[in-house]
Amino acid sequence: MNTMSGKTEQLNLYGVKCPLNWAKAKVRLEDLERGDVLELLIDDPKGRRDIPRAAEAEGYAIVGIDEVEGGWRIAIEK
Repeated sequence: MNTMSGKTEQLNLYGVKCPLNWAKAKVRLEDLERGDVLELLIDDPKGRRDIPRAAEAEGYAIVGIDEVEGGWRIAIEK
């Protein structure tokens, strides 16, 4: 069955500081298909600020930023 939405993957980056967390996210995003979503779990406040900017600068779409226990979940669509 082919649906409009792609798959969603999650990447736990707790304990990984900026800019390494974005570097790891980028590697994973490159493996995804257009329309797929990567949910990043991060606990670095600098990443909370910088990752959405970096993602949008590279043409990805931020589809959600939520506060979760211990940090944030940032959903990025390729």
